[in-house]
Amino acid sequence: MPANLPPDYKAAEQRFREAKSVQDKIAAIQEMLAICPKHKGTDHIRADLRRRLSKLKQEEEQQSRKKGRSGPSYHIPKEESPQVVLIGTPNVGKSQLVAAATNATPEVANYPFTTRVPLPAMMPHMDIYIQLIDIPPISPDHIDTWVPEIIRNADAALLVVDLDADDCVDSLEFVRDALRDKGIRLTKVYDPAETELPRNVKPTIVVANKTDSPKAAENLEFLREIVGDEFTIVPVCAGLGKGIDDLRRVLFEFLDVVRIYGKVPGKDPDMDRPFILPAGSTVQDVARKVHREFADNLRSARVWGSGKFDGQTVDGEHVVEDGDVLELNVDM
Repeated sequence: MPANLPPDYKAAEQRFREAKSVQDKIAAIQEMLAICPKHKGTDHIRADLRRRLSKLKQEEEQQSRKKGRSGPSYHIPKEESPQVVLIGTPNVGKSQLVAAATNATPEVANYPFTTRVPLPAMMPHMDIYIQLIDIPPISPDHIDTWVPEIIRNADAALLVVDLDADDCVDSLEFVRDALRDKGIRLTKVYDPAETELPRNVKPTIVVANKTDSPKAAENLEFLREIVGDEFTIVPVCAGLGKGIDDLRRVLFEFLDVVRIYGKVPGKDPDMDRPFILPAGSTVQDVARKVHREFADNLRSARVWGSGKFDGQTVDGEHVVEDGDVLELNVDM
């Protein structure tokens, strides 16, 4: 069977021949893979492209290791904000989703593997930020060696699927199974009773992207039928910015955190920069978040919100709630 390769493929092939750097060669092959038709006549071509891509990826990683600190960083330190990693197969719209939900401008293209290093961006919600990390796609052809560690370090994951693709369910199941092979289990919620290490069990929301597709309604219904109660599904159209506010709200609730506002005695509370802690945290935990010496020397606290009355004096074991204002009294 003839390959019948389109002119765009020939142009990408020419760019590959002219490429000087490993990164440019990778981009050209990724474009060739995206353009190459899928039928029996191209099976050997696609297999050869995947082999060459895997070899170039290994070469890129070797170059990065040799460059040491001058190369790209694959570690994203955790900040005050919750950290959420975006995962999915190629071309599901992860970078587009980051662009829609944040002020970041990641490269967005209609060919796979546009993202090659972890890209952090801050998503605003109410008066806090949630850190989103876009990472390279999880593919049958290649998974970067550093990707599982990025996922383990995050507080949660967004598994993005493409409602315009008939294989959106297969895409979800592939990512779930591929990460399970790496020792990471995606779950709707983490159960503290589990014997697995918390970092190996990743609470995950499924983001069903491209609701503007003519296929979206049918594929979303099928996705919900197959997924059932395994994951929460949030439909969005990142390209049009639809559903992003719903995603922010659902993600905040899913992260199960509380915002606590500090107050210095005799002054108004600081309502601009809340402390973010896991739900169920105590006054002692808040004090530790402020400074270790505050926790060591905590005498009492006054709370506005979760107390029986505003300004109630409580001890370090008092459990705080979202929106509480807290005034710490310490012996220094």
